[in-house]
Amino acid sequence: MAKYSEKFKIKLVTEYLQGNLSYGSLAKKYNMGSKNRIYEWVKIYEAQGRDGLKRRKTKKRYSVQFKLSTVQFIKETGASCLETAIRFNMNSPSLINSWVNLFQLEGIEGLKPKSKGIPSMSKKPNKQTDKVEKKLSREEELERENELLRLENAYLKKLKAFREIRMSSSKSTSKIGIRT
Repeated sequence: MAKYSEKFKIKLVTEYLQGNLSYGSLAKKYNMGSKNRIYEWVKIYEAQGRDGLKRRKTKKRYSVQFKLSTVQFIKETGASCLETAIRFNMNSPSLINSWVNLFQLEGIEGLKPKSKGIPSMSKKPNKQTDKVEKKLSREEELERENELLRLENAYLKKLKAFREIRMSSSKSTSKIGIRT
């Protein structure tokens, strides 16, 4: 169960947005350990509305490519986990932070889904352990590296296109006198 309900989050966000109390004052008033959580809620609410504060009914599974995109976005732009969560329409900056940490420790392997639960106690030898023990041949290593380079290349192309769109939209708004 979630530590804070949706009603509670909305109550604090609206109380902050009314301008009566600061983040720190709200944290003290409601006996919260830190004002950072309230700050996150407000920023997510401003970007996504009420839906951003809702707890997801089902656990969403993210692809390796999506996780890699968020991690690379942080590395390329220097954005915070909160800014990245807002950019990718997520409501959990801490999840992105865990992806960044996994990527730093294990590389792209850390972003791949892992099997959950306790493995069965079958008497048959586990074929998966055979794969782990067997070293990859030189050809397999090169194929793997090639795959990773393709992923990185595809990501960089998307990032370049995103930046070009962003630059062209900011130029067009400045031409008509709109300040950004």
